[in-house]
Amino acid sequence: MNNTREVEVVVVGAGQAGLSSAYHLRRTGFEPERDFVVLDHSPAPGGAWQFRWPSLTYGKVHGMHALPGMELTGADPQRPSSQVIAEYFTAYERAFDLRVHRPVDVRAVREGGAGRLLVETSDGDWSTRALINATGTWDRPFWPRYPGQETFRGRQLHTAQYPGPEAFAGLRVVVVGGGASGTQHLMELAPYAAATTWVTRREPVFREGPFTEDFGREAVALVEERVRQGLPPKSVVSVTGLPLNDAVRQAITDGVLDRQPMFDRITPEGVAWNDGRHVDADVILWATGFRAAIDHLAPLKLREPGGGIRVDGTRAVADERIHLVGYGPSASTIGANRAGRAAVRDIRRLLTAEAAAA
Repeated sequence: MNNTREVEVVVVGAGQAGLSSAYHLRRTGFEPERDFVVLDHSPAPGGAWQFRWPSLTYGKVHGMHALPGMELTGADPQRPSSQVIAEYFTAYERAFDLRVHRPVDVRAVREGGAGRLLVETSDGDWSTRALINATGTWDRPFWPRYPGQETFRGRQLHTAQYPGPEAFAGLRVVVVGGGASGTQHLMELAPYAAATTWVTRREPVFREGPFTEDFGREAVALVEERVRQGLPPKSVVSVTGLPLNDAVRQAITDGVLDRQPMFDRITPEGVAWNDGRHVDADVILWATGFRAAIDHLAPLKLREPGGGIRVDGTRAVADERIHLVGYGPSASTIGANRAGRAAVRDIRRLLTAEAAAA
């Protein structure tokens, strides 16, 4: 017996990108359950935010932009962002009756026959005419490999597992990574740790002055060009550089943000460079970013030789039924809102054309 359920659109992921897309579907006449469904593998509302460390308070969050149609107001900046944003997303899903299915793991998306896609999940299969992939990156932390890594006697963990600064009390910590997370971790745990060392592959770029709209557009355009070429997307932050605020200036003055070049190997006791230097460590904290969580799309063979999916706007160039929201240039919160609207507009055009041709 065929238990595959049919809808017009499946949205995979219920973070900022997925909820924005669902909102625009609803706003343009698609009904949840009848016309579209939102599948989310997380146990509760909140997207990746629900997994962030407790010391990342709402006041420290950079660029959290409200979802369309409902502002986030009156949030206490001292509360953990995981709580504030989870509550906001919960209220948002209820306000617009988005009926998110969770926890549901999407295992594969493949051809389903008659021009439809088959979405295979832990909770049964869905047949759909279009798919909005809004899975983000949190589930794919990037762990670089270095010689000797398996010999290290201390603890290695990634930003995705960061427990907060108190866990590093009295320990010698090597923080790897020149992005926003790496600097935030370092500045936060330095008062607790016995010693810290900061290493990055490239010299960090600190940005003076305000983040203007023009500057933001230029940065997004650079990221967009990569995905248009089918290259793996870089984060917008990798293009904009790190904001040089008072806290960062003080950390530089105090020697906390004293960048060292990337080590060449890992030893049982720490990390080493080929020039003979060695730093003893109890912990290596990899603040090395994330990759797009798109393995479930592999059966569709969308990846280009460069390793990414070629995207025009939000549409996968190789398959107009697939839209990637929160991928590349739309990975920022405001970008995800705009991309959700654009994806829904394109999908409506596609489905209308198909109906007219039928």
